[in-house]
Amino acid sequence: MRVLFVKQDHSSPGGLIGDAFAASGWDVSELQVVPKSRYHSPDVAVTFPSASEYDAVAFFGAAWSVSDTATIPWVTDEIAYARALIALGVPTLGICFGGQLLAAAVGGRVERAPIPEIGWVSLASDEPALIDAGPWCSWHFDRFIVPAHVPVVARTALASQAFVYGRTLGLQFHPEVTDAVLEAWLGSGGTAQLAELGVDPQALIEQSRTLADEAAARAHGLVRRFVLDVARRPETVLTP
Repeated sequence: MRVLFVKQDHSSPGGLIGDAFAASGWDVSELQVVPKSRYHSPDVAVTFPSASEYDAVAFFGAAWSVSDTATIPWVTDEIAYARALIALGVPTLGICFGGQLLAAAVGGRVERAPIPEIGWVSLASDEPALIDAGPWCSWHFDRFIVPAHVPVVARTALASQAFVYGRTLGLQFHPEVTDAVLEAWLGSGGTAQLAELGVDPQALIEQSRTLADEAAARAHGLVRRFVLDVARRPETVLTP
């Protein structure tokens, strides 16, 4: 089985999600949308593969907003690619920006959250057998709003955290996070973001190291449930 990881930029390691797919026997390919040399001018041209080329696709996070089509005009094509995957019944997983992108693909929208949500957070889950309460790592400034017919299955006080629509699983939190993933984000502008918010980056890294074993177990469990449950659910019909 082949899964494509759509990485929006150079600072989005697969982390625990990459480990979990590999441990489940999947062959992982990657598509990086914005090269490192264009990180500060990300309006690049990109061609997405055929929707039938992979057995599953995972969309990772980004520093940009799904709504900022002026800065990242390719996001329109990426949403169209996601819609094509969903229409074909290809299992799709979205993480943070990727979850927001999938929300847009199923007819939802993305808006600014009241305040940023950064750190390890616990969730209220309607489907704990699929999405457990965590804690999960969160780092987002936007949030997704899905249509009324799309069930939100986990949330915090600030944002919806997971939705399931047929074979699509959209997440607001970051199950892939390790201390190495955090360090990649910090090296790509994250340190300045945290400084503006008064968040200690070293404390965040230390907490991630403390939670590393249980975070790995949760991430591996999430991927197993995605491939054994969500990926086998009935297909859904997208509304225009």
